[in-house]
Amino acid sequence: MKPAWLKGLMEEKFFEQCGIHQNPRKNEKNIFCLNCCRSFCPHCLPSHSPSHPLLQVRRYVYQDVIRLDDLEKLIDCCYIQPYTINSAKVIFLNQRAQSRSCKGSGNTCFTCDRILQEPFNFCSLSCKVDHMTCQGEDLSTILYRFDVSDFTISQFEGLRMDASDEAQMTSDSFLEDPILEEYRGSSHSSYGIGNSAIFKEQEAVKRKGKSSTFLPGIMLSLSSRRKGAPHRSPLS
Repeated sequence: MKPAWLKGLMEEKFFEQCGIHQNPRKNEKNIFCLNCCRSFCPHCLPSHSPSHPLLQVRRYVYQDVIRLDDLEKLIDCCYIQPYTINSAKVIFLNQRAQSRSCKGSGNTCFTCDRILQEPFNFCSLSCKVDHMTCQGEDLSTILYRFDVSDFTISQFEGLRMDASDEAQMTSDSFLEDPILEEYRGSSHSSYGIGNSAIFKEQEAVKRKGKSSTFLPGIMLSLSSRRKGAPHRSPLS
């Protein structure tokens, strides 16, 4: 059986607009209460019980992630592949959609077959929990008794981590993941523009620069030629 907070965390829809605070900016629900087992937005913090432990959920490439430092105080995160965003290690909360099956192509996730680094067996928290549940393993063996003081309201700062923050994301070592590589290449520009697009744009500028210096030279040489009487070839 999953504890209520874990079940709620995996099933909750984060970053949806708060029904109470619809007008203020940054009103996405990205704070999860471990006692109430529900999410709310930062504007709800003043009215929430200060004694309740809170967990901050962040977002990267439209996926929910949690800092490894926070999550490992609640549950054993061994064998879940972490990633680095803005110098902080994070864990994906749920399984990510993939366009093709990666089964049989090296080390893959036990649940969804996504390619992973050695020695990791899971790409997300939900993949590990679902695998243990399907195998009939006791989830209490990976759950920790946590200190409420580690999840107080005072810990929250910088409540969003998404494309607008120009966050850089890499795995702890090289990861051949086509979906991830697409977004990794755009870390210094707007998301959705990969390395190939940037490269093509640079090449176009170079070609334009070359053409602007080469063509006038040709035109100048052509215009300087004078039209005179035609020269006949000498008779042999």
